[in-house]
Amino acid sequence: MPKPSKRLEQLSAAIFSQMAERKREVAKTRKVYDLSIGSPDQQPDQRLLDELVAAIQQPGAFGYALSQGTASFRAEVAEWYRYRFGVELNPDGEVHSLMGSQDGLAHFALAWTDPGDLVLVPDPGYPIYAGSVHLAGATPYFMPLKAENGFLPDLSAIPEEVANQAKFMILNYPNNPVSAVATVAFFDEAVAFAKRHDIIVVHDLAYSEMAFDGYKPPSFLQAAGAKDVGIEFNSFSKSFNMAGCRIAYVVGNEAIIQPLAVVKSNVDYGVFLPVQQMAIEAMKQDRLSEGQNSVGALYQERRDVLLHELEKAGWIIEPPKATMFVWAPVPKGWTSDAFAFALLEETGVVVIPGSAFGEQGEGYVRIALVQSPEVLREAAASIAQSGIIQRKQGK
Repeated sequence: MPKPSKRLEQLSAAIFSQMAERKREVAKTRKVYDLSIGSPDQQPDQRLLDELVAAIQQPGAFGYALSQGTASFRAEVAEWYRYRFGVELNPDGEVHSLMGSQDGLAHFALAWTDPGDLVLVPDPGYPIYAGSVHLAGATPYFMPLKAENGFLPDLSAIPEEVANQAKFMILNYPNNPVSAVATVAFFDEAVAFAKRHDIIVVHDLAYSEMAFDGYKPPSFLQAAGAKDVGIEFNSFSKSFNMAGCRIAYVVGNEAIIQPLAVVKSNVDYGVFLPVQQMAIEAMKQDRLSEGQNSVGALYQERRDVLLHELEKAGWIIEPPKATMFVWAPVPKGWTSDAFAFALLEETGVVVIPGSAFGEQGEGYVRIALVQSPEVLREAAASIAQSGIIQRKQGK
């Protein structure tokens, strides 16, 4: 039998599958607290469910949808961006629907790179960033995200020859997995860097509404000149608990979006029409409620409960300002992998080792706030009782 593509060898699925396999084994003998995958555990608002039910019953609801999204969907995205960020968008060219942000991110490299091209990718980073580049036959150049820099890439440290060769740069703030945030001032710096080296900026804003303590994450497109050099992905998965609906969008520079639109039109159709209507209602309700989206408050409570309980166990973690994740340093003397697997075996708590997101993720684990406060308390208590935080690897 012929062999599959060598490109698959570059994809980082190993640690996730290993962790899932061990979780199944551990679950046979003890309670498991799964804090590994960032999948929302809540239902969408009832008004959105009602809108979906009504839309499904309309004539034509089950026909093919065009890949760019309906005119009403694109118009509402533009209206929401004006309301939320003060950013003006032309819905007829600067907005395109997607089957989730990962869909757009996975196909963008196919639209914009050829074998041998370079792409600037954050490390640590969401696996699809590097994965999509490998699948397109291009080469990722990893930008280290370090704690001393606030987990922002040091653009001045990128060699000139690399910057001049790179096709595009991926940014993601609020960030998965490190939960860091960026300012408009940093985005200004990114725009200047992109213009200087003729690089496209691709910004992933999947966690725009999942922020805490009154913080409002900015859009990359708020930076002066951002639309000249870049695009932004945003999603309904986290902000509106619609992960399984697979709906998102890309906005920004029309000339940058168009090649992605060509790829999309050749590989799939659009998002199920009733789901687009549901997403329209989500944006309308968010505007009418003047940003009283409860998703941030929900995860803020979970963050506070978990970090308070872990502090009592001796695990001190910097509180994140946004996302559904906690980026936690492993105790001294442990590697990320060893600690994550030991934590699972000894406490039943499932987390993802930071090294799964890149070399710079070593020394951390990612904890997903995807369980109720009560379950998080139980998980923290199990960690405290094990004594693993005070113990070195192999002891």
